[in-house]
Amino acid sequence: MTAEETLARIAHEIAVCQKCALHEARKKPVPGEGPADAEVMLIGEAPGFHENEQGRPFVGAAGKFLEQLLEQAGLTRAEVFIANVVKCRPPGNRDPQPEELDACDEYLQAQIAALNPSIIVTLGRFSMNKFFPDAKISAVHGQMQKMGARFVIPMFHPAAALHQPALRPSILTDFAKLPEQLQEARRALGRKSPPERQKITSAPEEKPKQLNLF
Repeated sequence: MTAEETLARIAHEIAVCQKCALHEARKKPVPGEGPADAEVMLIGEAPGFHENEQGRPFVGAAGKFLEQLLEQAGLTRAEVFIANVVKCRPPGNRDPQPEELDACDEYLQAQIAALNPSIIVTLGRFSMNKFFPDAKISAVHGQMQKMGARFVIPMFHPAAALHQPALRPSILTDFAKLPEQLQEARRALGRKSPPERQKITSAPEEKPKQLNLF
């Protein structure tokens, strides 16, 4: 089974999943989206209102900001795989509960195995805690660490900039380092840059821009 076929099978399993109570109120599950050969995987926390309506991750205001951050790093949304640690929307956008995180973990781990990305970028503390259970995001954000066959970079969730403007500079700076970190990860893992993605192998010369949230 190819990676693309595996991801499609996982998405189908998520669509009919009843492992936790979140399935009772969902409109559409949000398994994640992106190419099966993505070098970079972004993992957020949980679907919100717009994601629940459309069945796609990061389609609200935070999603627009994320796309601007990716553009700053020389990436497009179509080049990365975007998922969440929880695949259905928690009521009222509350934090995911431990049993909900546990219920979705099998799907997330299967997606990571199928993709085999060079870099995983965790967005927010819930996805960070999957890899760094005892870490504080304020202390480790933007720092790339090798974990097994890939690297993991904890970052603040883009939505944090909507609610805490003081975090914007840190988010901009962290994403600005992503091209250089991807180049470093490729060297360490012995992976070559795909020709169509050659443009993201070096960091931009200009300083990070101030980006609009909307």
